[in-house]
Amino acid sequence: MTSQSLNTQSSFSFATMKAYLFSLAFLFCSLAQGLSTKGLGTTVKVFHVYSSQSPFRPSKPISWEESVLQMMAKDQARLQFLSSLVAKKSVVPIASGRGVIQSPSYIVKAKVGTPPQTLLMALDNSYDAAWIPCKGCVGCSSTVFNTVKSTTFKTLGCGAPQCKQVPNPICGGSTCTWNTTYGSSTILSNLTRDTIALSMDPVPYYAFGCIQKATGSSVPPQGLLGFGRGPLSFLSQTQNLYKSTFSYCLPSFRTLNFSGSLRLGPVGQPPRIKTTPLLKNPRRSSLYYVKLNGIRVGRKIVDIPRSALAFNPTTGAGTIFDSGTVFTRLVAPAYIAVRNEFRKRVGNATVSSLGGFDTCYSVPIVPPTITFMFSGMNVTMPPENLLIHSTAGVTSCLAMAAAPDNVNSVLNVIASMQQQNHRILFDVPNSRLGVAREQCS
Repeated sequence: MTSQSLNTQSSFSFATMKAYLFSLAFLFCSLAQGLSTKGLGTTVKVFHVYSSQSPFRPSKPISWEESVLQMMAKDQARLQFLSSLVAKKSVVPIASGRGVIQSPSYIVKAKVGTPPQTLLMALDNSYDAAWIPCKGCVGCSSTVFNTVKSTTFKTLGCGAPQCKQVPNPICGGSTCTWNTTYGSSTILSNLTRDTIALSMDPVPYYAFGCIQKATGSSVPPQGLLGFGRGPLSFLSQTQNLYKSTFSYCLPSFRTLNFSGSLRLGPVGQPPRIKTTPLLKNPRRSSLYYVKLNGIRVGRKIVDIPRSALAFNPTTGAGTIFDSGTVFTRLVAPAYIAVRNEFRKRVGNATVSSLGGFDTCYSVPIVPPTITFMFSGMNVTMPPENLLIHSTAGVTSCLAMAAAPDNVNSVLNVIASMQQQNHRILFDVPNSRLGVAREQCS
């Protein structure tokens, strides 16, 4: 990163992250056709949300300080949402004046219906169901799916098997309907089905929620596609096609002119990749839990209470990989131990705070590495995955924070910034999660 005097009127790398600010969302945008289809595999290009092709690119720049404050607020909402999942209940956060929005971090181009209608759907690997705003929806964006124009669209009744898989179905009439919450939003959907395709592979009879009414600001404007592990997820509904296997490579948000990729199916996945077992939590089977055994800062394994890293299916405690949180969150004892050792190894530079970040520096620093020690693999974070910088100054912050202080503060979340420029493999049949360094630009 460049080191110049701080000037809030200058251009910042984080000013380019404004879509995080108003949606936390849509970090990456798949705006291209599937690149290849070979048997059980296909690759989908993922573009940065601020590229010239993206309708979600920001219209006005904002200061780096303001962007950091707002991103932290949105991560708070995301963590509250994830905590509600492990407790099998939804918590609608009380937003500050910043207009907190909880939403997934990147989007893919989906073709829905016959003939296909193109939608930019947010991808959430901690959620199962898919929702699409349908024509006539109250409270939805201007871009909706026109069900009348699709010859393969069908509304599903209460007798459909999928109706038993949605939360709290309403069956007063012939249509299976359900209410749900997502972040700060409430959503009323009809259970429907149609053909969907992310690449060249059409998936017929895909069950999803056809949104009839939405309130709040957390609903992704053109829909959401759940990549969790439950029965209504993309993995489950395409099991015969993609064998419940996918990977993604998330590019750095500092660069606009590049693309990452979402790779579907076992074909083309890295033949050599470090892996750790996936853990099963019956309280929330959608989440991708792994066993975090310890954290090393530089060469020192920091002293963290075992309870802070323990996997507990009863309480939902443990560690997950999540695509919708921007900055890694650790339960307080773990974060404090990591933060203190990080500060110690940086040296005597003055530490300041910015929003939820409590370890910021106004002089250039050489950060130590941080290594996450999982069962079966270690993942070492280079500086680009650890620090957020101002390009017009020398201000930098450790891009991690403590989990929100509430009764559900049990989750350690490995977030998208720490996943960037890595290939993250989700291999459900073999119950493993893999991580390999890969430049996604």
